[in-house]
Amino acid sequence: WSQFEKTVIAELSKSSVCMREPERVQEILTSMRNSGSSTLQVISDFDMTLTRFAHNGKRCPTCHNILENGKLISEECKAETAASNSPFNTRIHRDKTTQASTTASAGYEEFFHHLNVTRVPLLIFSAGIGDVLEEVIRQAGVFYSNVKVVSNYMDFDESGVLRAFKGQLIHIYNKREGALLNTQHFQELHSRSNVLLLGDSLGDLNMSDGVADMQNILKIGYLNDKVDERRQSYLNSYDVVLVKDESMDVPNAILR
Repeated sequence: WSQFEKTVIAELSKSSVCMREPERVQEILTSMRNSGSSTLQVISDFDMTLTRFAHNGKRCPTCHNILENGKLISEECKAETAASNSPFNTRIHRDKTTQASTTASAGYEEFFHHLNVTRVPLLIFSAGIGDVLEEVIRQAGVFYSNVKVVSNYMDFDESGVLRAFKGQLIHIYNKREGALLNTQHFQELHSRSNVLLLGDSLGDLNMSDGVADMQNILKIGYLNDKVDERRQSYLNSYDVVLVKDESMDVPNAILR
């Protein structure tokens, strides 16, 4: 990593950046730098963190929206579903998910590429739809071997009809339970005691609860909506708060 001095990380001076304790942020960054990238792991939410909340004045779809809006479901299938209340066929179609990839946060390619090149593990912890999420990052060309996804996966029957979701459903309020269920993943990364955590809700703060022997954690929160109402609670909970920032500029600057 390059020097973490604030003068070098110009992105921390962006108007969208808020920090309650900038000195503490500096201490964490310095400690992480001294430890080296071999001690780092990254844990991130997906929707509205690695993807945009809005683009050109319009709300961007989440993984759930993509499914609900029928981007993965044929018109014939939707008509049949509406007529009979039958389960609908939701096989993943690559050509139906291409527009979803356009909502990725600016700078996502550098983010994924840098972590891959430096062999830093990335855990994407999402309350969305894992099948959709994986297809989006696969089409974006960033589903590298260092990426692990923990999310909700669809369970199809032999004819390709969605019957249920596999295992315990993950939502924004039970990510701590989900993290603790993945202790094997964190145990395998026991030597990576420094964590960069990215989220957009207070529930995302629990994504690192399974990390063993954590030395440092830097929590970056994307505050996308109800800014005035939520600003103080985000500042009290996250080390760095990015207000209406639709980019990976700050995480990328930290990782360089």
